[in-house]
Amino acid sequence: MGGQQGEHVRNLFLVSSLTVLAACQTMGPSNVASPLSVQITRTTYGIPHIVAKDQEGLAYGAAYAHAQDNICQTANHLVTVRGERSATFGAKAMGAFGLGAETNEVIDAYIHTQLDDAKIAAGWAVVSAELQGMARGYVRGYNRYLQDYAGKMPVACNNMAWVTPMSLRDYYRLSELSVVLVGSAALGGAIIAAKPPAAKAAALAADIIDYADAGNYLRELGLLDSPYGSNAWAFGSQSTENQRGMLLGNPHFPWQGTARFYQLHLTIPGQMDVMGASIGHVGVVQIGFNKDVAWSHTVSTGKRFTLFELSLDPQDPTVYLVDGIREKMNSKTVRFAVKAADGTLGTHSHTAYFTRFGPVLSIARAGLLWTDKVAYALKDANAGNAGSTQSHLNFARAASVNDMLASLKNHPMTFVNTIAADRHGNALYADVSTVPDVDAAHLQRCAPSRAAAALLPATGMVVLNGSRQDCDWRQDRESARAGTIAFNRLPSVVRRDWLHNSNDSFYYTHPAQTWPAISPLVGDAVLRGPRTRSELIEIPELLARGKVSLKAMQEQLFENRNLIAMNVLPDLMAACVSASVSSEDIKAACTALRGFNYRNDVGATGAVLFREFWRTAQSIPKVYRLPYEQSNPVYTPSGLNFAEPAVASKIWEALTKAAKKLQEHGYALNVTLGDVQRPIFSEEPIALHGGDNIEGVLNNLGDRAMPGLSKRGIRIDYGTSYVQTVGFNAQGPVAEALLTYGQSTDPASPHRTDQLKLFSQKKWHALPFTVDEIKAQTVGPILTLTE
Repeated sequence: MGGQQGEHVRNLFLVSSLTVLAACQTMGPSNVASPLSVQITRTTYGIPHIVAKDQEGLAYGAAYAHAQDNICQTANHLVTVRGERSATFGAKAMGAFGLGAETNEVIDAYIHTQLDDAKIAAGWAVVSAELQGMARGYVRGYNRYLQDYAGKMPVACNNMAWVTPMSLRDYYRLSELSVVLVGSAALGGAIIAAKPPAAKAAALAADIIDYADAGNYLRELGLLDSPYGSNAWAFGSQSTENQRGMLLGNPHFPWQGTARFYQLHLTIPGQMDVMGASIGHVGVVQIGFNKDVAWSHTVSTGKRFTLFELSLDPQDPTVYLVDGIREKMNSKTVRFAVKAADGTLGTHSHTAYFTRFGPVLSIARAGLLWTDKVAYALKDANAGNAGSTQSHLNFARAASVNDMLASLKNHPMTFVNTIAADRHGNALYADVSTVPDVDAAHLQRCAPSRAAAALLPATGMVVLNGSRQDCDWRQDRESARAGTIAFNRLPSVVRRDWLHNSNDSFYYTHPAQTWPAISPLVGDAVLRGPRTRSELIEIPELLARGKVSLKAMQEQLFENRNLIAMNVLPDLMAACVSASVSSEDIKAACTALRGFNYRNDVGATGAVLFREFWRTAQSIPKVYRLPYEQSNPVYTPSGLNFAEPAVASKIWEALTKAAKKLQEHGYALNVTLGDVQRPIFSEEPIALHGGDNIEGVLNNLGDRAMPGLSKRGIRIDYGTSYVQTVGFNAQGPVAEALLTYGQSTDPASPHRTDQLKLFSQKKWHALPFTVDEIKAQTVGPILTLTE
């Protein structure tokens, strides 16, 4: 950097460094920043192998390496956590936030009103010394990168004034946003929308609320059918070739933004040696393996928050009643800078309101309005959960799945299941995560108004009666976090055959597994996901062919079976030959679909047409010939309901619409999947296999940012991301993996699409774990960083 801008950044770096030092000094002598010596070795595909003497050093190296590959992404996210998006990029521009997208103005208002730095710092003050060291190390490593690469960063952010040093406060905010990702962050827009009624406002009656629309709103936020999904399989000694544990981890996460995975290998000689991948900005491995255990995560069905329906004082809508006693809401008014179109800065103000439960929100599409009689407040179980990373540190040192369970008892996951296998032949499933302590009786006893109570069965959103103190969450001394369900009332199991999860509840972890009564806020017996159905068909078929190997797991995942096509296309093909089909468009579509082999491979014809058809047809009421049956959840629903003329008409309309869509965008009806399905972030002609979640394809790829076919094709922006298969031999782990989108977000980096090309060819990368393996794959000089 040169001139005034460069001097500005250097001054900011100095100020930030002094701020970090001051913050460390206030935490006590044991937490003062220490001298560091960190070694970073890069191997094939840009994977960093980081060696340091302690956790602070590992985080320093992780931050530095991640910034080398993704500096612009992180710097942009720091603008978010500081609440400076409006001043930097303009108020009305869209910014990624939580699971959806909001305007920068809304994001900034959320950040300034909802992130309480004092409370967040208090949470960090009581975590382990290792976690505190991780935070300090990450800040120091990131800032060291800025110092070393000033003026030499990627084009997108080089010499930009918004690329400034990270502080401990920034880091704490990064962490806080990550733990409330499927809670208050996802509902940030609803929180900012909450305003006291200026005049008397009527609540929507239960019989006029469009629950389907409410469900669509929650789906858009990622709170229903979350885009953050995954598959994970764990096989024990009874199922594997060498009678040791084996694991397949297949998280489905965004291919863009801060929720991208990053591969890394972290070693403290003699203490810890762990490899895998992490999301965002931590100096730990979140999904991975060591010499004894391997694990993955899937987003669980557990609820992370509840809403409370407040009864208001009719004379003042900012006063609510609890057991008949008036309580005044607290308010917080903030002001922040906003850049106008001409570049000048103005000021925006916003006031948010808070209750004993949490912030007030307003969701008109769900009928949750702030009126003169009622309001709604959100209580998030993960708010302030600074210690959530501790279990990942403990997993790195675990010698068995039982060690992992012991860690989860005291440090539950935020919103994911844990699936693991160990070298001793054990397989683990645990939904030990942060869930409000509310059981079925509590739900019934504390039901709110009729309209709000109907949200749970209709959309999965839990609303409790906030006018009674005894309707707040149960407080159990055994709970790791106040107000959440204790370990002994959460589902976990260790088996020697196999276990799996694909984002349905614990109930379907294994066909023979039985469970005690567990809170409905953790999960229930309804099978909702087509991928779970696929796994409960495909895993037994895999086992029927013989003992499981890494190769067998890989081949099964990448078979790309389309469960829904297998279930409904036979009926459609039978109807296509009926005398009633006279439309030439339908005949042509039928001919194209007849060539689909039910596999979403790059060469598959008919796969694109089927997906566009099913995007519409899946929502037709009574579309299935065999509806869902709780007694037969794996094989129902199935078929197409051509027996009812009205339904049949809608099915043909959906097929006609899909065919016209392909033709309007310039595609033949029998175009191959690989000619259409491409990554969103690159124009390289990289053909992608895999299918959408709605089709039940285990290798799940989706298009949230640009849903549906366009002239640019189907542009994939989430799905199979860091996928790993891990087994064990006498020497240690045997692991092969892919980070589909590559290590770097820099378009000029060779690691932008290198692994995506592997993925396209269904090839896997053998991960180097031992010293000799790392040496054999080393690329470029070894970097040593000292302070």
